[in-house]
Amino acid sequence: MLAAMSSPALRSTPQATAVPRDRGDACPGTLRLHAADDGALARVRIPGGVLTVRQAEALLDAAERLGDGDLHLTSRGNVQLRGLDGGCGAELAALLDAAGLLPSHGHERVRNIVASPLSGLDGRGVRDVRPWLTALDAALCASEAARSLSGRFLFALDDGRGDVAGLGADVTVRAAADGGAELALGAAGETLHLPAEDAARAALLAAETFLEAARASGSRVWRVDELGLDDSGLLDAVGRRLSAAGIGRERRARDTGHTGGPLPGAVGAGLSVHVPLGRLSACQWRELIHIATDELRLTPWRGVVLPTPGVSTDESLARLAAAGLVTEPDSPWLRVGACVGRPGCAKSRADVRTDAAGALGAIEPHGLPLYWSGCERRCGHPRGDRVDVVAAEGGGYRLSTAVNGHEPRTTSLDDPARIATALAAITS
Repeated sequence: MLAAMSSPALRSTPQATAVPRDRGDACPGTLRLHAADDGALARVRIPGGVLTVRQAEALLDAAERLGDGDLHLTSRGNVQLRGLDGGCGAELAALLDAAGLLPSHGHERVRNIVASPLSGLDGRGVRDVRPWLTALDAALCASEAARSLSGRFLFALDDGRGDVAGLGADVTVRAAADGGAELALGAAGETLHLPAEDAARAALLAAETFLEAARASGSRVWRVDELGLDDSGLLDAVGRRLSAAGIGRERRARDTGHTGGPLPGAVGAGLSVHVPLGRLSACQWRELIHIATDELRLTPWRGVVLPTPGVSTDESLARLAAAGLVTEPDSPWLRVGACVGRPGCAKSRADVRTDAAGALGAIEPHGLPLYWSGCERRCGHPRGDRVDVVAAEGGGYRLSTAVNGHEPRTTSLDDPARIATALAAITS
């Protein structure tokens, strides 16, 4: 249960509007399958994207025996299994449980944690966040209150380089240059600076404080920014909670410096590859397992990092490229994303993945990235500047720029083969 606290009422602001939900959270997991047009779907949470080789083999076994044979990466570094028989839930759970992928059945949908995938490999981060990741996942699974978190609530553990700090997590912990940690909530502009050794415990306490605030608001909300509070309201409440737990903290301005995900190629003591549209065949997954010496790290940018000390870099990259994975940092695939589209989604109006692949040659090396969506929901769309390519009713697409600080520019596209002309009209 949430600890009882006597605290001032949290403040709302005229510029912030709560976003109540009129239904329960239907986010899929491993124990709750989602019915899609191509069969049932399971979403396997993988905290920090970290998989042992044995766990990777178990996922491949599940995909081949129970699903469509492919592994689908999500924008949170998780794995989706598609094409499942709706009655395979018990068998799937047993398989994943035996591999250590279900440490707590009551928490399996709330283990949403992204972490800097190159942490500890390339010497660029302030600290290795693996101890934070291990501690937070364990604390999350031990918290009775955390079972009430939405399957959409997200934690981010950033090693100081600013990669996952820019992903819009509900609770972000970023390593600070002075050896401490900065705790941020949603899009708030300030942080709580605290000792690094308390980072994981503080992140969980922040999530529990959010749950308490959401319950007090009387609204069903899933994310921190949906509460409709001013920037300081929830942060103040978290600060009081940390003080009660004996964790010192200091209010500071938030570091807004962000970087992107790792580029393909050799990176320190590892290899990085990008997965076109996030879909890995069984053959590609086997190549990754074959090269991995101990573990695989799935990234929120639909890539994979392999810590590979002592492995021949050139030979390994050549094998991965031959399998169809992206190993070059200037590949146009790095600037193209898409939802699942037809035939997997009943709401989609088009086979967006086929159209996205067909238009790959129109991608400018330094232009805005493109995200193709089968409908206005734009499932899985990335944060940041981009061009949204949304399938329109009656056929064709609607293109719209999404650039921070600028009004969107739009145009229609009847034939995906002519996308270069359409892009020039709204981006030039």
